[in-house]
Amino acid sequence: MKRMLSGIKPTGQLTLGNYIGALRNFVNYQDDYEMYVFIANLHCVTVYQEPADLKKNLRDAVALYLAAGLDPEKSTIFLQSDVMEQAQLGWLLACNSYMGELNRMTQFKDHVAKGETNLTAGLYVYPCLMAADILAYNADYVPVGVDQKQHVELTRDIAIRFNNKYGDTFTVPEPLTQKVGAKIMSLSDPSKKMSKSDLTNKGCIYLLDEPKAAMKKIMSAKTDSLANVAYDKENQPGLANLIEIACALTGEPIEEFTNRFKGCGYGDLKKEVAADVGNFLTDLQERYDGIVRSDLLRDTLENGRQKAEPIARKTLHKVQRKIGVEIFR
Repeated sequence: MKRMLSGIKPTGQLTLGNYIGALRNFVNYQDDYEMYVFIANLHCVTVYQEPADLKKNLRDAVALYLAAGLDPEKSTIFLQSDVMEQAQLGWLLACNSYMGELNRMTQFKDHVAKGETNLTAGLYVYPCLMAADILAYNADYVPVGVDQKQHVELTRDIAIRFNNKYGDTFTVPEPLTQKVGAKIMSLSDPSKKMSKSDLTNKGCIYLLDEPKAAMKKIMSAKTDSLANVAYDKENQPGLANLIEIACALTGEPIEEFTNRFKGCGYGDLKKEVAADVGNFLTDLQERYDGIVRSDLLRDTLENGRQKAEPIARKTLHKVQRKIGVEIFR
């Protein structure tokens, strides 16, 4: 069975975009792949986080992974920091990466373009740690949103370079991007991705939002003045975003969904999307509430660590032997 690995960086509460773009895919993949899913808590601290908030976000992320349908009997779920070999491998990969590559990474470039100061070294080199996250487990596939594909391409470049220099060492992973719902956009500005940093709180739906509040956000979502129900991401991005949300949650094909609303107003469409979102959040949060009251979180992370750690340790020692930093192993 092929191995797949991915993770989410919960710098804030997880959003509906996180679920549609990542979590639901993990659930769908776990029957067909050997699935490794981690909570990227080390990546969270490239910028300052309030410790209490970070701890809660991490805890909620694990609970929501499970509530969304990840099965710890099928998937290995763990905290990034619980497997310390990943960070050590990240350093070794940083020593086999070039500054020109890191300068081209979109996230770092965006921070620089905004004129931000006091950027941390961690923000600059974290793509090397991300590469270690993937390569430590010999992952064949990495499911990513379209905005993260660049990081998998860098990982591939690092792996190929290392293999060429030191001999066959790493599995070169392939990125997998969903065609529908891979990137859910802001409800208030469909030209931007749905983001936890939305200052208005109108464009983003959190998985722990009160369902009625989330439904209200859908009803207030920006659409257009064309008064024509069609899936047209270029000319009707707001409407297309709502259609993608509904179809991602229900599984209904986009063409069938749009055909049902031909001749209808946007209000009718929004009502159905709002109901779909409300029902989804209600069910998800009921499962979440039961999970956080149980021992499932602690047991899942400990079992995940026990499965992940030996694999990462074996990879790390293999790399260190090939580089020549180990003496007696």
